[in-house]
Amino acid sequence: MKKEDCFYLGKIVSKFSFKGEVLIKLDTDEPESYLKMESVFVNYNKNLVPFFIEKSKLHKSDLLRVKFEDIDSEEDADDLMKAEIYLPLDLLPKLEGNKFYFHEVIGFDIVDRAFGKVGTITHINDSTAQALFEIDRDGVEILIPMNDEFIDKVDREQRTVFVNTPEGLIDLYL
Repeated sequence: MKKEDCFYLGKIVSKFSFKGEVLIKLDTDEPESYLKMESVFVNYNKNLVPFFIEKSKLHKSDLLRVKFEDIDSEEDADDLMKAEIYLPLDLLPKLEGNKFYFHEVIGFDIVDRAFGKVGTITHINDSTAQALFEIDRDGVEILIPMNDEFIDKVDREQRTVFVNTPEGLIDLYL
């Protein structure tokens, strides 16, 4: 399995018991959706390695307490600390309407109600307080906040995100 075919689910943040259990900090709004997983891919030595889950349960809202098969001691668990956890993309629940996964809209066009076609989404910058669409317009980078109030429609068939940005926002970049 390659990373490009997977989505990031979370990171192993600590050991939980002397029996090899670990706590995974999930990067999701719905941790309960991931309680019945049979396996995950662990980024181990720069490879995605499948690990099978014996049991799991939620621990303090967004932490998942997991017992992996064949991880039976603190020493075994030590080896997995800070490892990232991935799942195949086809396990993501399908979103409808104006909801979307960040990776899903890369390559989509952005069309502003007043401005017209802005460009193509090349990246989503989520390292800031407000996530941003990074858009390429003939070599010029334009940033538009991913604000629900700005997004009119996500058209998956036309691979287009229709937005209504504040007057002058796009012109700042041109």
